[in-house]
Amino acid sequence: MKLSDQALGAVMMALQKSLLEQTDIVPVLKGFDFVTRGESQDELVVTNPPTFKVEEQQSEFVYE
Repeated sequence: MKLSDQALGAVMMALQKSLLEQTDIVPVLKGFDFVTRGESQDELVVTNPPTFKVEEQQSEFVYE
């Protein structure tokens, strides 16, 4: 069994979220719910990937 591309993306989002928020990634990873998919049911998919909101910031640079 292996992780699907979607599951790998969920892991990467969890890592990015923990870095941005400076929090522990372990609770996020432990909270993942998986289902199988594929013809032989050999790929894992995360049904509850992490979400986060990035606030828009004003740029210090002026573009002309």
